[in-house]
Amino acid sequence: MEIRIASQLSTLGHPQRLAIFRMLMRRLPDSVPAGEIADALDIKPSTLSAYLSNLLDAGLLSQTRVGTSLRYNVNVTNVQGMLDFLLLDCCRGRPDMCSPLAVGFGQGMTDMSFSKFNVLFICTGNSARSIFAETILRDMAGDRFDVYSAGTRPFSELNPMAVDVLRKKGHGVTALRAKNVQEFMGEGAPAFDFVFTVCDQAANEECPAWSGQPISAHWGMIDPVKATGSDAQRSLAFQAAYGALRNRISAFTALPMSTLDRISLQKAVDDIGQMNEEDTLA
Repeated sequence: MEIRIASQLSTLGHPQRLAIFRMLMRRLPDSVPAGEIADALDIKPSTLSAYLSNLLDAGLLSQTRVGTSLRYNVNVTNVQGMLDFLLLDCCRGRPDMCSPLAVGFGQGMTDMSFSKFNVLFICTGNSARSIFAETILRDMAGDRFDVYSAGTRPFSELNPMAVDVLRKKGHGVTALRAKNVQEFMGEGAPAFDFVFTVCDQAANEECPAWSGQPISAHWGMIDPVKATGSDAQRSLAFQAAYGALRNRISAFTALPMSTLDRISLQKAVDDIGQMNEEDTLA
């Protein structure tokens, strides 16, 4: 065991191998094509191949083939074994050292029976998908959730087709605006209980760890802003994104929050993120 742990730690000691591992942790439970990893981290394919091989040999990643594409994800079982060894064996489970992993929810969570959950949805532009998610959850369950959205590189204006979809669905749009994720990282920002990325690009980008240890998940989906064709075809893409998010959020609001422990809740939100967009529209 000690030899394997030493190999894993040595493998993660390289900055670019660590960057690959961290990106795939952010994309859990997705399997990500090697080409997407290379593009996101600006690593040459030949160099990436060597790094991925190192991480596979250390048992930190798993590899699957989908058609002609090789995809990679974190080997959660082996990573958990490494962390258990470090925290429970080396550190003897000392609460002063393990406390960040022991918290139940974000700093904003006090009494699960009465407090509202703070939820943040993130995408790149904060012009369509994350705005949809913010609006849908607020209107669907605003009595239980305080909802926000932001972009890693937000556009100055919301996408007109996204706004049109929201209006036609009966949502108010007057107060909506594009926001930078940095707005929610400074002093006085809400302490989040849940942070969801709704586009792959935002999840691929490096972001500081959120204070308060919120539950995070990746709910990646196709960007309707990139849809091509006639206005009717593009509008249909926005309708599809709205419908998929509405169904995911319906599943999220139906979770029995007060009866689930952190591990069960994490699995539940991960499973929601794995719902196929086609399935959510059925």
